[in-house]
Amino acid sequence: MTINEHDQIRQQVRAAYGAVARSESSGCCASSTGCCAPADQAVAELLSRGIGYSAEETAAGPEGANLGLGCGNPQAIAALQPGETVLDLGSGAGFDAFLAARQVGTDGAVIGVDMTPDMVSKARANAVKGGYTTVEFRLGEIEHLPVADAAIDAIISNCVINLSPDKAQVFRDAWRVLKPGGRLAISDIVTTAPLPESMQQEVALYTACVAGAASVDALTAMLAEAGFDDIRIAPKDASREFIRHWAPGRGVEDFIASATIEAVKPNLKENAG
Repeated sequence: MTINEHDQIRQQVRAAYGAVARSESSGCCASSTGCCAPADQAVAELLSRGIGYSAEETAAGPEGANLGLGCGNPQAIAALQPGETVLDLGSGAGFDAFLAARQVGTDGAVIGVDMTPDMVSKARANAVKGGYTTVEFRLGEIEHLPVADAAIDAIISNCVINLSPDKAQVFRDAWRVLKPGGRLAISDIVTTAPLPESMQQEVALYTACVAGAASVDALTAMLAEAGFDDIRIAPKDASREFIRHWAPGRGVEDFIASATIEAVKPNLKENAG
C-alpha cells in the first residue's frame, strides 16, 4: 500500500468510530458506518460479558465508557501490577484504560492513545466523570505513538491493530516505547483462512474489524522482526459465535477469529548477565 492508501484507510476508520462516539452506540459490525449501533449500555455489557469480561469489570467504568467494540479481554492476560505504567492502543471511550487503572493503583499510570478526536474527547470526559486522575488520553496514531522511548511496562489493546494499514509499524513503535522486559497483551482478530478478495476490498468490513485482519504467521513474523521474544498468538474458535453477528449472513466467521497476542521486549542487560 502507498502512504496515500494508508491515510485513506485511517480516514475511513476515523469516520466510522467518530460516528460511534457521537451517537452513543455500542457494538461493532458491518453497516453503513462500519459499526452497528444498539444504543443501549446493557447491550454493550452483554457483548463484553460474551468476550470474557466479568460482571464486576463491566460494571466498573463510568457509564458510556464501554461501547462493546472489543473482541476479547486483554486484562485477562496482561497480569498488570501495582505501580506499572500501561499504554492502551486505540483506547476508544476508555473502558480498558479505566480497568487497567484499577489494577496499577494510585502509584501507576495509564495512557490511552486514539486517532479519533471524538473518542479522545469522550474518554477524557469519562475520566473526569469517574475521577480517574491517573489516566490520560492522547490523540495520535498507533503507528506513531505520542509516547517517550522506554516509558511503558505493558501495552494492552482490544480489537484495534487489525484496523491499522501498517501493522508492522505498530509493533515497531510498540517496541520503542516499551521498557526492556516490557510486554504486549493484546486481544485482536486474526485470519484463519485467506479472506476472499471481495471481502478484503469492502470498506464496511475493514472498519468492522474483518478485512484488515492478518494471519497468525504474518503477525508472528512482524513481531519477531520488530524485536519481540516469547511471541504467543492463540486464536479462539469459540469467538466465531459472536463474530458472525458482525456481518450477518456473510460467513465472515469462516475466515477470522479472535486471538490473544502476547510478546515481550527482551531485557538485554539480563540476557547479557
